[in-house]
Amino acid sequence: MVTLEDPIKLADAVKSVNVAELLSERDRAEVARCVLADFQDDVESRRDWETRMAGALELALQVTEQKTFPWPGASNVKFPLITIAALQFHSRAYPAMVPTTDLVMCRVFGDDPDGVKAARAERVSSHMSYQVLEQDEAWEDNHDRVLITVPIVGCAFKKSYYDPDLRHNVSEYIAARDIYLPYYAQSVEKASRITQRLYMARNQMVTKMRRGVFLEIDLEQKPVGGMPTDELGRVRDEVQGITPPMSGGEAPFQILEQHRWLDLDGDGYEEPYVVSVREDTGQLLRIVARFTTPAVEKNSKGEVVFITPSQYFTKYPFIPSPDGGIYDLGFGALLGPINESINSLINQLVDAGTLNNTAGGFLGRGAKFRSGEASFKPFEWKRVDSTGDDLRKNIVPLATKDPSAVLFQLLQLMINYGERIAGATDPMVGENPGQNTPAETSRNTIAEGSRVFVGIFKRLHRAMKEEFRKLYKLNQLYLDDVVEYYSLASGQNMQVLAADYAASEKTICPAADPNMVTDSQKMMQVTLLKQASASVPGYDTDAVERKFLEALKVSNAAQVFPGKAAMPPPPPDVRVQVEQLKMQTRLQEMQMAQRMSALQLLGEAEMQQAQIEELRAKAIKHLADAKGVDAGHQVALIQSQIAAAKQHQQGLLAAAKLIQDNLKQIGAGNDTSSAAALAGGVPGMVTPPGDASVPAIPPGALAGE
Repeated sequence: MVTLEDPIKLADAVKSVNVAELLSERDRAEVARCVLADFQDDVESRRDWETRMAGALELALQVTEQKTFPWPGASNVKFPLITIAALQFHSRAYPAMVPTTDLVMCRVFGDDPDGVKAARAERVSSHMSYQVLEQDEAWEDNHDRVLITVPIVGCAFKKSYYDPDLRHNVSEYIAARDIYLPYYAQSVEKASRITQRLYMARNQMVTKMRRGVFLEIDLEQKPVGGMPTDELGRVRDEVQGITPPMSGGEAPFQILEQHRWLDLDGDGYEEPYVVSVREDTGQLLRIVARFTTPAVEKNSKGEVVFITPSQYFTKYPFIPSPDGGIYDLGFGALLGPINESINSLINQLVDAGTLNNTAGGFLGRGAKFRSGEASFKPFEWKRVDSTGDDLRKNIVPLATKDPSAVLFQLLQLMINYGERIAGATDPMVGENPGQNTPAETSRNTIAEGSRVFVGIFKRLHRAMKEEFRKLYKLNQLYLDDVVEYYSLASGQNMQVLAADYAASEKTICPAADPNMVTDSQKMMQVTLLKQASASVPGYDTDAVERKFLEALKVSNAAQVFPGKAAMPPPPPDVRVQVEQLKMQTRLQEMQMAQRMSALQLLGEAEMQQAQIEELRAKAIKHLADAKGVDAGHQVALIQSQIAAAKQHQQGLLAAAKLIQDNLKQIGAGNDTSSAAALAGGVPGMVTPPGDASVPAIPPGALAGE
């Protein structure tokens, strides 16, 4: 534990760009000494791991060297068991983990009646996919390196942070050899410290010092030692066939960036910081807090109880170590001993064949040869000073045996079990299992063989989710209020708001499905899904069609199928058009008949009106000439006739109005101009005149008064 002479305030440490500027020279040296001492402990604790990983890399990368046993230049074959296993895993993992442009998915939790959460999730998913695949141009290349390194070494690391130079989030690949974890670490999140070895050019150092990120140091002192010369560094140079220059003039500066806990405020509780130290000189360069004020939890006395640190590193595991070790197991550890045994058996068989095929033996004193080369070339004859009998008596061939069949059977056994561990059996590497093997049997065999990868894919999927959630948190801290980008799916310009990232990072996960290992499995799934959507209502057919195109690996799927809402309606069928014309014709005939009926009823109603007027005139005349009871009776009779005529007229008008209303409804329900014209072609009904023109019969007129 570091003890400072002049502790600093916790609030000042959180706000400072470089906390080292607040420390005295003595305290800076003490912090740097502690960082280097802890780093050396971590280096020594993993010496055996480095040696084992160096051997695994030599096997996987086919590194050979000259052998002197059993003779100089003896066979040194490296059987590609680990190489095939790593390539087979990578060929499945890469397309499965990075399937399409929809790489990040934001889920919706809880009720969403207005669709606000779904719209936010769509914006966040689209924006983060754009960040990962387009804005961070090196992300996919780094992830590709992760997936080819993990099966060999057992683990790889990603470091997620905001790069002020590039002005966006970055997730870079870090090889396991450059990440040092303490012996007692249980996980990356719970490790007391994580040390990364960085290599910086002189210009990078100058940039950081002039920006105030690093303390000013003397760069004229050249780096000592250049790149590390450990076992992993030696294998790297052998694989690439390079050696470091003797001058060392362009050697990078080795910087140790240690994510650790330090008690800089002297309260007895260590806070999480990132400390950067130059490895060869031990000079402190930077200390920065990896926590924020809201992450500090205090008790009622104002004492710090707990601090939630910011995590930068994500470990991608292959197979967890059964003994609980922090470094996971890869094919290098699982297949290394078997691969070494296979190499020994092959080399023994080859050496036995070489010894058996080459001539050799013993020469007696009686065999007289001239000086010079005694071996033979094709079509060559040599002169000797001995007779044939003397040669036969004095030349004794070396007794050798053919390569052992037992060793060959043992070799086949070792290769068979090695392939079982690696999941690289014949059907899994694309070889035909047999001419008479049913197709369904082959598919089931491949599906069962792929199950060994499903568990590994789920671990990688979980690590990928942790990485995306770190990027989500970085967006919460550094994203502008409004950010414009373009959608990778549609290519349209879109906007995302900083408020969209206010929710919890628990909603973020990869869009890839870890259960779908092979393309045939994906294709079978989407085919069944498409069949179900065609027969069962309720499916989003546009989403199903997009998944189908993704499984077919169709490029520009958004342009090929923009969705039914964006597509023009299909042209109508000719037969449908003919039937529609027939229906319109029948409709017009029916409407014409109804119109004629209405006109006929109106004509009869007008005739009834004329009769009523005639009867009224008669009634008026009789009233004018009325002299007795007979005239009153005649007027009453005429009025009854008028009432009957009016009732008949009202019935005619009601029937005509009913026909008119029916025509109007037909015209409103059909878009055809003929229907509308027919509906509006019937004239309005004229209200019949009242009875005011007919004078009332005087009282008593009918009584004969």
